[in-house]
Amino acid sequence: LRRAGNEEFRRGQYGPAAELYSRALAQLEATGKARPRAGERGHCSKSRLNRGCVPRAGDASAEERSVLLANRAACHLKDGACSLCVADCTSALELVPFGIKPLLRRAAAYEALERYSLAYVDYKTALQVDCSVQAAHDGVNRMTRALLEKDGVNWRQKLPPIPTVPVSAQRRCSIPSAQAPGANTPPTTSPQGERGASTAAGMERARTLKEEGNEFVKKGNHKKAVEKYSESLKLNKECATYTNRALCYLALKQYKEAAQDCTEALKLDPKSVKALYRRAQALKELKDYKSSIADIKSLLKTEPKNTAALRLLQELNRA
Repeated sequence: LRRAGNEEFRRGQYGPAAELYSRALAQLEATGKARPRAGERGHCSKSRLNRGCVPRAGDASAEERSVLLANRAACHLKDGACSLCVADCTSALELVPFGIKPLLRRAAAYEALERYSLAYVDYKTALQVDCSVQAAHDGVNRMTRALLEKDGVNWRQKLPPIPTVPVSAQRRCSIPSAQAPGANTPPTTSPQGERGASTAAGMERARTLKEEGNEFVKKGNHKKAVEKYSESLKLNKECATYTNRALCYLALKQYKEAAQDCTEALKLDPKSVKALYRRAQALKELKDYKSSIADIKSLLKTEPKNTAALRLLQELNRA
């Protein structure tokens, strides 16, 4: 049932996939793989299980249940049922604490629900588990901007506590993957020994270079900013760095390079509003109006009231 659910998910059939994962969870219940101990109450009924009720973490089937719940959460997230996604991820994490996939999916659901502080906590927790996960880095950056705008400079004081991940649950840092973890793809394993430490230092250097690039942008020195961002990207492929460099290329009227950078950014974060908007700008200048309109329409699915995007769409429709 899980394999069948995975296949439906790959085909984009998220509702049928969720149903198959639910049937798999019910099958575990029916076959008695999670029997109550002597003197304890039985486990959840099928209807309660479908709402995310799960047995305790000590059950032999805990890991399998956690995977099924995390997969079903991915279906809910794709269908926009963010509250159901949060419930399933929470249940998955109760069974197997500090799982990367349920942490990232719950963070994405919280973000969609505009519960930015909770999303920030989950993204930060995911980075404690594996600091190479690019989706978590990008999520932290987005939530930092959102919280700064929402709560001002003291936004950190309003955060819920961030749990401390035990060493046993942590993975060594590695070079970030070019893609965020998929619905049914295991997290990237990390190299051992000195390489982990060196890449961690590299990522810190990449962040410093990006910040230096940001300072040059503020001064209007886009050529120098491009140099800094390019150095940063050699060390760490980050969505925000690509979109920042794309902004510089737009200012320098290097539209092909701007479009290419946005494409790379969208590989890391397919819903990046900045990447979609800046690629649309570049494509407009390249007179590829059809593709530019497609990017703006994708952006508006995420932010329907984005005034800059709506204004650009009007310009494109007149072009």
